[in-house]
Amino acid sequence: MLRPTKHSHPDKTVIYVSFLLLEYLKKQRVENYSALLNYAKESVNGGDVLFLPALNFLFIMGLIDYRPKTDAVEYIGKNETL
Repeated sequence: MLRPTKHSHPDKTVIYVSFLLLEYLKKQRVENYSALLNYAKESVNGGDVLFLPALNFLFIMGLIDYRPKTDAVEYIGKNETL
């Protein structure tokens, strides 16, 4: 479970990085994997470590999809997955 504790810094959690990536992808719709990784690194200290778990969380929630041919991540939204 991804529950914050009293020892978790709010800006250095998987949930926060997921929020940042989701907000960015809503504006761009499709973004290159490496550009998205750079955005996470610039936005949060330790963003490179939290990047992959955040992407996994968004994928499990059904909000993003990975396109291997173009090496891009696409925002598919909540209602478009059904």
